[in-house]
Amino acid sequence: MIVKLRGTLTDAGDESVVIEHDGLAREVLVPAYALPELAASRGGTIQLHTLEYLEGNAAGGNLTPRMIGFMHAEDRVFFRQLITVKGVGVRKALRALAAPAAQIAAFIESGDAAALARLPGIGKRMAEQIIAELRGKLREHALAAGGIPPAAAGPFTPQQRDAIEIIVAWGDSRTDAERWIARAAQLHGDIAAPDEWVKAAYRIRAGAER
Repeated sequence: MIVKLRGTLTDAGDESVVIEHDGLAREVLVPAYALPELAASRGGTIQLHTLEYLEGNAAGGNLTPRMIGFMHAEDRVFFRQLITVKGVGVRKALRALAAPAAQIAAFIESGDAAALARLPGIGKRMAEQIIAELRGKLREHALAAGGIPPAAAGPFTPQQRDAIEIIVAWGDSRTDAERWIARAAQLHGDIAAPDEWVKAAYRIRAGAER
């Protein structure tokens, strides 16, 4: 089994990228959140942590080998756990990863079904199912990867609280806002102004910082 792939990214589509190595071009499915960053690397050398599976109907003998690639090894670990949930297949899990895996793990650990339900293809019932099956299993992963459940976040400064209120006023949930600010505090303890906290929070939301 191929667990890591390094090569030149020659193309990027809606669900996958093409990586060329030693004269071979391989299509690799990737999580939705990673596509913009990978597409911007077209023509450059990238490395993905990979896993392989067979897609199709085994009874009909119509199986196609597929490869999935992740920018971080922790994301691959999370993905393997996510697809153990009843009703969450490989394709559904890839679409659901419209946010970084650490952030989704934090949603699960904090029991934030509303945030999970907003992910593509999930919905309220599936969100509740995911939390029921995985909550308590992802805390270490979420913390190690930067996803911090609200209960783990320390007290906020007045400037941080102002930033949270700004983010909420702009349409994001308070749970998300608190999580992003808590992570920003770990990365940038010297930020002072609320607007700078907001900028840092949105960089984390976009996956530009982990």
